[in-house]
This record gives sequence, C-alpha cells and structure tokens, in this order.
Amino acid sequence: MEPVASLPKAATPTATPAATPAADKRSMLYDLIAFFLEKGINLWVRTTGKRIRVGDEPWLRCPLGERGRIGTGIYERIAREENLEIKVPPGAGLIPNFNALRGPGFDPDAIHPAIRHFYEHAAAYRLEVWTEVALLGRFFLWLLVEFISRRMDQLNFPISSLEVAKGMSSEVVQLIEPDSGRIVYTGWLRRLKSSGHVIYAGLYSTVQVPGEANPCVKVTFPCDGSANVYLAPVAHPDGSFGLDSSGSAWGHSGFYRIVRSGTDGRRVRYVKTLHELFHVYVDEEGVLRTEHTISFLSLTIISFGFITKCPPLPLIRASLQEKAALKP
Repeated sequence: MEPVASLPKAATPTATPAATPAADKRSMLYDLIAFFLEKGINLWVRTTGKRIRVGDEPWLRCPLGERGRIGTGIYERIAREENLEIKVPPGAGLIPNFNALRGPGFDPDAIHPAIRHFYEHAAAYRLEVWTEVALLGRFFLWLLVEFISRRMDQLNFPISSLEVAKGMSSEVVQLIEPDSGRIVYTGWLRRLKSSGHVIYAGLYSTVQVPGEANPCVKVTFPCDGSANVYLAPVAHPDGSFGLDSSGSAWGHSGFYRIVRSGTDGRRVRYVKTLHELFHVYVDEEGVLRTEHTISFLSLTIISFGFITKCPPLPLIRASLQEKAALKP
C-alpha cells in the first residue's frame, strides 16, 4: 500500500505570551462549559437513542470519530484504520455517477446538465459563499461553535459574514481500496480561508434508506461518534435540483446522531426537528447557485449561499457527451 497522502494543513499560529491567572480562570470555565455540553449531548443520545448492533441497519453504517480533535486528519485516520489509499484527483466528484440517485420518484435526466456535472466533478469547481445567521439561532449556534466545534475543528459554522469574506476552500478526497480501486468513501473538506477552521469534513455517498422510495445522499460528519444526514433528491420542474432531509420518522430522510454503545453496539437518535434543505439551480445568467438552509423546530438557524465557479459550459457538455458515449 502506498503511504497515506496528507492534506494541506492550516498555518500554525504564532506563540502567545504566558496566560495570566485571570486568563487561566477563564480557560477553566471555558473547559467546564465545553465538558458539560459535550457530555450532555452524549448522555441525551445514549438515554433516548435506539440501540442497534453494529451489523444491523446497513444504511446507518459509517466511520465514527473519537472525542477530541477531528479536523483534516479524519481522512488519514480512516485510511489508516481501514487500509485505504487517499487520492485527491483534480476532477473528482461527490457522486461519481449521478444516476445512482435514480428511483421511481426521481429522474436524474430531468436535472440541468450543469448541476449534474458539478456533483460528478465537484473538485474542478471553486466556491464563493455568503451566510446569514438568524437572530433567534445566533446564541445557540455560538454555543455549539465556541465550545464544541472549535475544539474538535469540525462543523465550524461562521457566526459572522466577515468569517467567509475571504472565501471557502474546497477539496474532494477519495478513500480507495488498493486492490480493487473501488471508492469506499468520498470526502468533501471545506475550510474558512480566513482562519483555516474546518466547516465540514464530511463523507458523501448514496444509500437506500428503508422509508424512502428513491436512493438518498448520505453525508457523515465524524465527531464524538458521528452526525449523519440523509437527503432525499428532488427534481423541480425548471430543471433545478433539491436535497431535503425533512423526513417524518425513523427510517426516513433526516438527521441521525450516533454514538458507541459497548463493543458491538450503537445508540442512534433520530432528530425529527432538525432539517437541511438544498436548492441547486442555474440562474438567468448561467451561474450555478446553491441555497442551503438549516432549521430547527421550523426556525431557520443559518442560511448559506454558494456560487460555484465552473468550467465553461461547452466543456461540461463535452464531458457529459463523453460519458454518454461510454454507456453500453
């Protein structure tokens, strides 16, 4: 097996002066708040979540993170533990074949070619992003980011629009089985250019969820355990594409928080009130745009807007025609 490739790291901060006693007290209070928040979430999942065995519910299987820092190193850790190779191809996609989402209620051919090309070649695109945090959600998002996300360097949602002023980096990481060349996991690493903080270090795949007619997009965010989001595909009449996690019950699309339970078990909490919604479309000027909203209890917490800087449309068409020609 080839040595595991390493991803670019954020710049190392310069040394700071020794902390004062007052700073030590603030640090102790900070650590105490973070400890109780993390333990509280873990206890909630353990006491209210459904217990499953590791071999049960194949659609829920995923790598689990450890308590502590996740960051960019999660891909190297998974590759090392599962004997996989890391590759970062310049044209890699989040969904290598968009047809994997085809089902009785979803026709991939109804989606605009530029949208399909993005999902199949996301690494070739650059992202411009802006955010808006709802007033009611600002405090809860600050608690999450300040006391949990910063410590594990994962899910560092920008609280202020200034944090995304310099943009967001985007890297697609493939974790590959050495002998067969099969892509086991596709990672999408996105970081704030202003700070290097990881917004998302996720793993993308498609999976059939028991309660959904069509295959879903599955996104796993390793943390202390994992946070899994299952998104049902939607084809809009205008050729735009939607992903919706607002399922109605266990076994449907939605948000599932997973922690370890003994040596051969998992506790899984389905959070019915936490939803994500994506709308991907090509505007009247031919620009590929994405609107991403996260809501809790029907209240919007944070909204993202993305412009994807893409290859020229003729190259997109040529790529799709080449793929079509390869079909048997």
